[in-house]
Amino acid sequence: MADAPPPAIGIIGGSGLYDFEGFEGREEIEVTTPFGPPSDTLIRGTYAGRQVYFLPRHGKGHRILPTELNHRANIWALRSLNVRWIIAVTAVGSLKEEYKPRDVVLPDQFFDRTSRREHHTFFGRGLVGHVAFADPISAGLRGLLHEELQGLEARVHNGGTYVNMDGPAFSTRAESNANRQLGFDVIGMTNLPEAKLAREAEIALATLAMITDYDCWKTDEKHVTVDAVMSHVAANVALAKSVIARVIPRIPLEPSWPEHHALEGAIMTAKPYWPEQVLHDLKPMLERFI
Repeated sequence: MADAPPPAIGIIGGSGLYDFEGFEGREEIEVTTPFGPPSDTLIRGTYAGRQVYFLPRHGKGHRILPTELNHRANIWALRSLNVRWIIAVTAVGSLKEEYKPRDVVLPDQFFDRTSRREHHTFFGRGLVGHVAFADPISAGLRGLLHEELQGLEARVHNGGTYVNMDGPAFSTRAESNANRQLGFDVIGMTNLPEAKLAREAEIALATLAMITDYDCWKTDEKHVTVDAVMSHVAANVALAKSVIARVIPRIPLEPSWPEHHALEGAIMTAKPYWPEQVLHDLKPMLERFI
C-alpha cells in the first residue's frame, strides 16, 4: 500500500497576489464548506515536490471587502484539503518611522480591534473551546521565512505587533496616533481572524506583512490612498513570491509543531454533549478526537 502524501501547504494571497506561478499539475478546486463559500476557487499544484493550495483572500480581481471575508470558510476549506501550514501574505500600513514602505514585517503578536469576533471561531452552537493564543504565530514557520528573507537581502523586521482594524476605510489620524502611542508596529484589516481560525484548525500559520504606506500619522507624507498603496504592491508581490518559493522545500513533512496539537486540552464541553451537527461540520479538525 502506497504511503499517504505529506500534509499540504496553503498560501493566502493578499492585495496584488492573486496567483502563484511554478505549480506543476495546476488545477482549480471548488470547495463547499458548512460556513458558505470561500473567497474563490483554490488553485492546487505541486511545487518542489510538495502539494500546495493557493487562495486569493479577496477573490480574483479583488472583489471582497475585508469585512465581507468569510474567514471560516477559507480556513475550513484549506484544512479539509489537509493543509497544515499556511503562509499568509498581507499588505499593511506602518506605524513606525523605521518601518518603511516595501519593508517586510514578520509579526509575532496581534491586537484585535475587529467587531465581528463571533465569526472568527469555529466553536459555538453547543461546543465550547478555548485555544491557547498567547503566541499567535508559528515560531517555526516565521523562523524559516526570516532566514530566507535574509538570503534575499530584504529589509525585514522579525517580530512586531499587527493591529487588526475592521476597515474598509483607512484610519483617521487620531486612530493612527493612538495605535502608535500603544506601541503597535503595523496595521491591517484581515490577518488576525485567519490566525485565530488556523490555530483552532491546528494549522501552523505565519504572516508576511508587506508594508505599502505610513497609514496617515506621518504628516510629512501624503496620507494613505489606494494609489499610494498600489504603487508599492508590485515590488512587494515579487518579493513574496521569491521567499515563498524558497521556504516551501524547507517546511517539514510531518505536522509535529505545537500548533498542530492546539486542540488538546482546549475543548471544555464534555464529549457526551458534543452536538452531532457540529461534529459533522468540524470533522476536518475534530476527527481525531471522535
